[in-house]
Amino acid sequence: MNEISPKEPGESGLFNRIAVLRAERGISRQELADAVGVNYQTIGFLERGDYGPSLKLAFQIAAFFGLPVEAVFSMEPFKPLSEQVYGAR
Repeated sequence: MNEISPKEPGESGLFNRIAVLRAERGISRQELADAVGVNYQTIGFLERGDYGPSLKLAFQIAAFFGLPVEAVFSMEPFKPLSEQVYGAR
């Protein structure tokens, strides 16, 4: 599997937290895909940054998690949660 460094976006140029959000909620790729109307492989492509979502799909994914779109997708790398919450590095 192609792992992406947190400092380098995939081909899409976007960073995302989809895998983290799925893991936190115990949701499979298939479950998320079914909820937003795409193939489960699309979720994998999104998570790796190999594919940039349409605006509609980005909003559907954010709505599924009950978060604003900018909490799921970003043009800048996301800071680790420990740094955001506790200021730790």
